[in-house]
Amino acid sequence: MNTPADSTLSLVPDNRGVSDRSASPSSVAVQQPAIAPGVASVTHLTDRLAEYLTPAELKKVKEAYRFSDEAHLGQMRMSGEPYISHPIAVAEICAEWKLDAQAIMAAFLHDVMEDQGVRKEELIERFGAPVANLVDGLSKLEKLEFQSQVEAQAENFRKMLLAMARDVRVILVKLADRLHNMRTLGSMAPAKKRRIARETMEVYVPIAHRLGLNNIYRELQDLSFSHLYPMRYRVLAKAVRAARGNRREVVSKILESVSSTLEATGIPVQVYGREKTLYGIYTKMASKHLSFSQVLDVYGFRIVVDSFANCYVALGTLHALFKPMPGKFKDYIAIPKLNGYQSLHTTLIGPYGTPVEFQIRTQDMHRVAESGVAAHWLYKDDEGNLSDLQQRTHAWLQSLLDIQKQTGDSAEFLEHVKVDLFPDSVYVFTPKSKIIALPRGATALDFAYTIHTDIGDRTIAVKINLEQVPLRTELRNGDIVEIITAPTSRPNPNWLSFVRTGKARSAIRHHLRTINLAESIELGRKLLSQALVTLNLDPELQPTLAERLLNESSAKSLDDLYADIGVGKRMAALVARHILTLVEHDTPVAHPAIDKNGELLPKKIDPVVIYGSEGMSVQLASCCTPIPGDRIVAQMKRDQGLVVHTQDCDAGHRQRLREPERWIEVVWGEDIDRRFDCRITLLTRNEKGILARVAAEIGESDANITHVGMDEDKDHMITQLHFTVQVEDRVHLARLMRNLRSIDGVARLLRDKG
Repeated sequence: MNTPADSTLSLVPDNRGVSDRSASPSSVAVQQPAIAPGVASVTHLTDRLAEYLTPAELKKVKEAYRFSDEAHLGQMRMSGEPYISHPIAVAEICAEWKLDAQAIMAAFLHDVMEDQGVRKEELIERFGAPVANLVDGLSKLEKLEFQSQVEAQAENFRKMLLAMARDVRVILVKLADRLHNMRTLGSMAPAKKRRIARETMEVYVPIAHRLGLNNIYRELQDLSFSHLYPMRYRVLAKAVRAARGNRREVVSKILESVSSTLEATGIPVQVYGREKTLYGIYTKMASKHLSFSQVLDVYGFRIVVDSFANCYVALGTLHALFKPMPGKFKDYIAIPKLNGYQSLHTTLIGPYGTPVEFQIRTQDMHRVAESGVAAHWLYKDDEGNLSDLQQRTHAWLQSLLDIQKQTGDSAEFLEHVKVDLFPDSVYVFTPKSKIIALPRGATALDFAYTIHTDIGDRTIAVKINLEQVPLRTELRNGDIVEIITAPTSRPNPNWLSFVRTGKARSAIRHHLRTINLAESIELGRKLLSQALVTLNLDPELQPTLAERLLNESSAKSLDDLYADIGVGKRMAALVARHILTLVEHDTPVAHPAIDKNGELLPKKIDPVVIYGSEGMSVQLASCCTPIPGDRIVAQMKRDQGLVVHTQDCDAGHRQRLREPERWIEVVWGEDIDRRFDCRITLLTRNEKGILARVAAEIGESDANITHVGMDEDKDHMITQLHFTVQVEDRVHLARLMRNLRSIDGVARLLRDKG
């Protein structure tokens, strides 16, 4: 029986690396990081590297260090330390994972391109293309190319994640860089601390989790928490420290019982104690509205055994020792998490009625659980055991490239990736019993796109556990999902309102952009012309003006710009204002007339003409089903183009109050040659043949029935008939309703606008 010295008897919280340097003097001191946040020792680093690098590789690493030292000479960090201390500390963290020589060199050089203007060609000449590519993937882009900090940040993430898809060492070095920056964040201004901490929590923490880097994931989480909510962090840290002493007797009793019982089975075993991270405790308190005293499972145990089979033997032994809590057992060995994590989780009722969580795993599982993809470098002898993890990681990295191909811009790409970094997962089965892992909240349509983009595009129906359900149905663990497709089916813009995964969203948007490109371009051109006329500008863009506009808007061509406007991705009014600022730099602009109060009078412009046959770039709202003759108004919706409502539509009115800038004036065109859906409701007496008489009258009035529904009152005296009919316009609808009112048995008739 081997019980390490850092077992439960001296529980240490999983908030390693939260140094008192990053908190105020009154903060609670917790365990220091293994690598001090100050100047790291180069001698100590080279000794560590010499343990696994060859002399030739070590020589190249020292050359990279000297180059970085010279490049950063005279540069200081905010804390007053020489800047070279940061690359050394980043290399130290990478050395802990035993990353190869090229990654260690990139750790030393990761800031020389961005901060010191070193060109990539020089790095290729000095250190080779692989190292230069790693450094390039880690370097930010020139901020002058972008119109806003948000856009620049999104593009930097896109570049980093795509570089990561080609070489996972990019993100490992970047996470080491971010970890050291977070450890030494104390010298920053409070606002900058919060911004960096929020960015870390939203992007880097989920990436670390997705790649299985559990130690980095926990430390970055707690460091971010300490800077986002410093007061809450200090109060909670103090409460945990006090509770640790109060619960020592309980912990000791559990350890003694578990140790003696497992020892009796003859299984080689190690027992480790652990506490929840402070952030983990905080989120549990917040999500379940608990006080600290009500969070009972603050501490737990890790049981590490020698073989797969003994995991289940140890589980049975523990269940015989303490009573398991119903519904608190999870088998992540049979079905690993998305990041390759494997363990048995069970919560037992320990002494004094205290719930205690146990995690049971083998040594190989423990390595992967703590180090994730970094275990590939840490334990090269065990590479064969990590094939499943490597395949999962490769599949996710490949999905980043797929999303990039279908994504319009950096902000959209980052939006999709953030969705896929959502940590919780749901596991479902194909009809052939293959397990598919999806983010929590994923729908049946997400499942279809996960199988293949073409299957998602052609989906018309879905069966879950042999029952047909709507495409928007959320999946639950264990569901068996079958997708029904049709060659003629195409993505619907409404799908964007409920799909969950980045792959599904990017595929749908890509299809809508490409299939309806011509329609979107034409609509965008009309909308921009309308907005330009409002500002007394020429609706036709001159070539020189168009070129300047494209250079500053990151659009590749005018057609791309028009298409973005046509699908609601850009606002025509904002683009027009941008054009106005460009024009005013050259010549004064004749502004619209001014009234007697000095207010600008907008120029009278023609509304956009709607024919109802524009395709998916113009949609008729399902809430009010407008038809020709109705007074209408339209909303620009992102990735859906124009959505037309009747002017008296309640749903449209509420949305107009929220986003008035997205609404434009529209009118029906002349000579419209198609029919439109319209809903009507009839209140009839419940008598024989009434439905047949109504349906016959609708047919005789040259209208077509596309849907019919029926409701009865509790006394079965009155029946409500709900019809969706196709009519030409309001005149046709009025004639139909007049004929229906003449039917004996129809008590009331009205048009249903939702």
